[in-house]
Amino acid sequence: MKPSFLSLFNRAGAWVLLMFLVLPALIAIPVSLTPKRFLSMPKGEFSLRHFEKLFTSENWLSSFGQSAVIASSTSFLATALGTLCAIGLWRISSKYSEVVRAFLLLPLIIPQIISAMAFYRLWIPMGLLDSYSGLIIAHTILAAPMVLITVSASLANFDPKLEQASRNLGASNWTTMRRVILPSVRPGVMAGALFAFILSWDEIVVTLFISKFKVYTLPRRMWNGIRENTDPTVAAAAVVLIAITIIAFVVSALISRRRTQPDHT
Repeated sequence: MKPSFLSLFNRAGAWVLLMFLVLPALIAIPVSLTPKRFLSMPKGEFSLRHFEKLFTSENWLSSFGQSAVIASSTSFLATALGTLCAIGLWRISSKYSEVVRAFLLLPLIIPQIISAMAFYRLWIPMGLLDSYSGLIIAHTILAAPMVLITVSASLANFDPKLEQASRNLGASNWTTMRRVILPSVRPGVMAGALFAFILSWDEIVVTLFISKFKVYTLPRRMWNGIRENTDPTVAAAAVVLIAITIIAFVVSALISRRRTQPDHT
């Protein structure tokens, strides 16, 4: 069956919009290859000196490591909290659960600058300013709604009769969730974990407010590199971030596609 004209038009429009959003970021690739010591387009000469600096500088490697630790911790916590909230709200399924859902989604609606100011005000008396735990908690609060959305979307296609059959066979609530519900919504959980990781990995506004000297994530070092000395190493770091993001999405898509394919064995 051939796709309709409307389907082709929507697909073409989606690709055009995607290119419009993504192509400007690819300007970092030629800029990262400039032989000069300031941000500029290469003119006939290319150099990998800035990539060499990126992977040999102790400061840049430290920022990579800190961002990886914070993003991984945030992804784990946000995935656990978002998944449990999504399953709980799905089971309750009442008008009050929708109010709770709307409240949990507020971090996606409130501008990040407002969230950053709130975190700064709260973290000072709690002693969480400029600490790993402070950043991880803040990023988890911001990322958990993404997991809530993706897992809730997967639960919308889940057949409640499977849960009822499990309970009728004597399975406990924990066993039913672990053996029946979670395997069915695994694509949504994995997608939520990926989004949470990327959100934490790229987050800069809240990080600028609640980190000072002890915690120096990669986005903050890139921000300072552009603001203070326009170091082309920032472009090299941006290329690495783009590559990591693309690889993560490709792997996630391949895993989801493999799971949805019928088993012919």
